[in-house]
Amino acid sequence: MSDDITLRPASRADVPVVLQLIRDLAHYERLEHEVCASEADLAQALFGDRRYAEVLLACAGGTPVGFALFFHNFSTFKGRPGIYLEDLYVRPEARGRGIGKRLLARLARIAVERRCARLEWAVLDWNEPSIGFYRRLGAVAMDEWTIFRLTGAALEQLATAATG
Repeated sequence: MSDDITLRPASRADVPVVLQLIRDLAHYERLEHEVCASEADLAQALFGDRRYAEVLLACAGGTPVGFALFFHNFSTFKGRPGIYLEDLYVRPEARGRGIGKRLLARLARIAVERRCARLEWAVLDWNEPSIGFYRRLGAVAMDEWTIFRLTGAALEQLATAATG
């Protein structure tokens, strides 16, 4: 594999490889059963009239070997946007070459250029290699916060609740 690593924004033509990288990540995280995204879903979310997320691809010799999928959130306390990194993944054969760090550095640069107050993400608590990597970069765990999520029937039920 070439040592020529490049980072670039994904294009509409990259949707199939982005979906495959998502599936590869899900396999790594033991969550394959949760992936139901389709190429059409991703094309609409990434390149439709309203773009909900962006993707950076890491390529080795022109071949995609990793990605970062991110979107903007907002800090009311700071009064400024932030970047939320939804997924970061580098294929096993490309690891150990600084690709993950380069993806995070590019996201940090984007955050600074866009005047974002922060760059944040979640990591599975069993993923010690990633946790160690993030700490070495200076990232701080937000242990006092608990993530809550509504999906499926609970989301539908709340959406249809009479709230006025």
